[in-house]
Amino acid sequence: MTSPDVRVLIADDQRVVREGLAMLIDLLEGVQVVGVAADGEEAVQLAADVRPDVVLMDLRMPRCDGVEATRRLRQHDPSVKVLMLTTYADDRSVIDALRAGARGYLTKDAGAEEIRTALHQLAQGQAAIDPAVQHHLLDVIAANEASAQPAPTNQLPDGLTPREAEVLSLIARGLSNGGIAELLVVNETTVKSHINHLFAKTGVRDRAQAVTYAYQHGLT
Repeated sequence: MTSPDVRVLIADDQRVVREGLAMLIDLLEGVQVVGVAADGEEAVQLAADVRPDVVLMDLRMPRCDGVEATRRLRQHDPSVKVLMLTTYADDRSVIDALRAGARGYLTKDAGAEEIRTALHQLAQGQAAIDPAVQHHLLDVIAANEASAQPAPTNQLPDGLTPREAEVLSLIARGLSNGGIAELLVVNETTVKSHINHLFAKTGVRDRAQAVTYAYQHGLT
């Protein structure tokens, strides 16, 4: 049995862009466009009617930009997923969008297959962040690392143990399971166990979400 199409709402203030995206996405396998909006305000209103699985959101728009629209969408319906598709990949834009609740971030250099994959990943509850954008996010974390103070043990969020918090901070630095195991002088099975526990406690589903969580909670 095939899974239902991912229902997508497109929000972009440039008519040629949103109409072009609508035509492109309608040609992608397993994806269906259910609406288009000219700005964030219209996207929020339209989403309440068409109930999309994913909103493909531009960042800079009049009346209500993508960050504010994402915040409102998530407040009204926490199940809706937002994928930013924008020309902006600077640190502030990425972090603001993720803090507002976006689960994906692509630049407009992305190809059709990248967009299709990201839409399906978000619909399945995963995150989808362009590698170049993730690199920006990691750079911000690294820049703040020197001044960041480790949280006291009794103040670690969501019941994390000190070792789980340490593993999370190493994930945020971009280390692989093997790299973490080597640094902590443990085997990879132990590292995987810590990761499974911290994912369950924090509610993150993948490493991209873990990086965002670590940054938001000062665990970098």
